[in-house]
Amino acid sequence: MTATAVGSTTPLGEKIRVTQPRVVLSEWTKLRSLRSTRWSLLAATVLTIGLPILGAAVISSHWAQRSAADKASFHPLDVALIGSQVAQLAIGVLGVLVISGEYSTGMIRATLSAVPKRLPVLWAKAAVYATVCFLLMLPATLIAFFASQAILSGHHIQIAFSHAHVARAVVGAALYLTVIAVFSLSLGAILRNTAGGIATFAAILFVIPPLMNVLPTSWNDAASPYLPSNAGRAILAITRDSSSLAPWTGFGLFCGYTAVALLLAAVLLRRRDA
Repeated sequence: MTATAVGSTTPLGEKIRVTQPRVVLSEWTKLRSLRSTRWSLLAATVLTIGLPILGAAVISSHWAQRSAADKASFHPLDVALIGSQVAQLAIGVLGVLVISGEYSTGMIRATLSAVPKRLPVLWAKAAVYATVCFLLMLPATLIAFFASQAILSGHHIQIAFSHAHVARAVVGAALYLTVIAVFSLSLGAILRNTAGGIATFAAILFVIPPLMNVLPTSWNDAASPYLPSNAGRAILAITRDSSSLAPWTGFGLFCGYTAVALLLAAVLLRRRDA
């Protein structure tokens, strides 16, 4: 009776059609089943929320001892967004692992055998990881902002969410981390190596920008705003100087870098794994 029931629902020889929604569901199942996913996203969330609260508490407790110059240069939004600047490392590392891990374990063979057209796998991985990151980071950045400003309000040095450009900067932090997720995943797909992908990600975001300071000031001012990390972080600023890009212009440029990296990953996936 059991055999008859099974045979009536899944006849022998019947092939399950591969569709993009089914590939997305498969990638979601793989992502949530990885232990590294839980730990990396937990670290990103804790850092995004915890560091602003800790920073606001420290600043508030020592506010009376700060110099007049320090008080004048202080901006409360910087405290609220400090966690997202560190969380990008956890999100970037996981983004590389999402796809490079399959190459290191050999699981990519089974994945590409199940999806012969290849590219739906890449689109699904990018869409799933980006969605998960945004849904986690948006509430995390909002909590970080309101919690840190509540602490700073004890000395009346907080900034309101309704203040000009603040909402854009706070929501922009979540958008920036989401694009970081896709950018790092693209690097993992291009290099197909975990160590190489993480090293490249770290070099682009954390090593190259400070090294630009060895250049003549005019060269540095002209080139630095167009680096991926600096361009992307333009959306976090509510003030800008003459050498920085406008918030949405910089973020758009960073999205362009990410799109190019994702398209390159797609081309290489078709050529190398055909």
